[in-house]
Amino acid sequence: MTTYYHTLPNGLRLVHITTTNQVAWCGLAINAGSRDEQDGHHGLAHFVEHTIFKGTKHRRAWHILNRMERVGGELNAYTTKEGTMLYSVFPHQHLARAIDLLADLVQWSVFPQEELDRERDVVLEEAASYRDTPSDAVYDDFEDLLFAGSELGHNILGKKEDLENLTQEDCMRYLKTLYVPGNMAFFSVGPERPERVFRLAEKYFGGMSHAITPRHRLVPSMNTPFRQTIQIGTHQAHTIVGARVPDLNHPLRYALMLLNNILGGPGMNSLLNVELRERRGYVYTVESTLTLLSDCGWLEIYLGCDHDDVRSSLHVIERITNRLSQDLLPERRLEAYKRQYCGQLVVAADSTEFIAMRAGRGLLYHGEVATIDDTISRIRAVTPDQIAQAAAYLKSDCLSSLTFQ
Repeated sequence: MTTYYHTLPNGLRLVHITTTNQVAWCGLAINAGSRDEQDGHHGLAHFVEHTIFKGTKHRRAWHILNRMERVGGELNAYTTKEGTMLYSVFPHQHLARAIDLLADLVQWSVFPQEELDRERDVVLEEAASYRDTPSDAVYDDFEDLLFAGSELGHNILGKKEDLENLTQEDCMRYLKTLYVPGNMAFFSVGPERPERVFRLAEKYFGGMSHAITPRHRLVPSMNTPFRQTIQIGTHQAHTIVGARVPDLNHPLRYALMLLNNILGGPGMNSLLNVELRERRGYVYTVESTLTLLSDCGWLEIYLGCDHDDVRSSLHVIERITNRLSQDLLPERRLEAYKRQYCGQLVVAADSTEFIAMRAGRGLLYHGEVATIDDTISRIRAVTPDQIAQAAAYLKSDCLSSLTFQ
């Protein structure tokens, strides 16, 4: 694979990664998420992501729905606290069709009122379905508590009362303010020549001239650690335990990535799975997740277990994180962890979707796309002392927890 970059005169950054696959991906990574919503508009970022497909000046919702599907492709999107991804996957010969459609959506969406009213019910149903799934809802509620009082301290799906009052004007204003060239990055992965990709991007996105509206994202203040239990009458207890960690540009970023994989990565031999499930039989499921944003981050560990085993499980987690922060890992053991994680990265990189999403995020937040080889070299350079420094953010006096039971 070879990576090519280009920037349009209007400031839109482009990246194309050549592959030999017959399936191609392209899309837009947009630096706009739920943290960019105003009070009273919680859920707007996610609502726009849904309703941007509901009509433009040139296409009705039915035409948008069928534009890529008719050639065997897909059109999709998702929203996070700090970003939105809008993308398509398709047989590579339909690249122009995909770019044309994406450009139409971000420039000319009109958010028809009747479509907004219909989709509002869909979004409310999505939010309700999360509440019916405690293993999902506990993540949202934990993060709301962790960032309480800040722009990150509200659910991406939004509040029912806010969603019911969102208007066509609200959606249009959000689009025109944040879906602008300087706030987006275009990514493409496929067999097409880069010259053709960039020429098509110029053709369809070149007319955009919206300036970036200044934003004032505030670094969330550090809240006092909490330990909460909420009785919801479930057979199994669902617990999140975690803490704030540094942002995606911090020197310890790669140590945190490796630490997260050591603790609760996808391998059955992850430290917490071995300690909590295999040796003690406390949990049915345990996994950890690392989220790094532009100005902060957090690492959270999920465990599902019997009510009576929650406290014991939390004690084991605290003991492990305290030990990792105080006792340096032996070099041989750390090398084994690195070898496993680097192998997982190589396997993941075999997915074109992984490559595409990584390209969009990399260009948007770092101005370039790190190769897998570069990431692996940085993981291999992590030292025992850096693991200890990363684990210090998870010492017992830093950890918060939320349990549904």
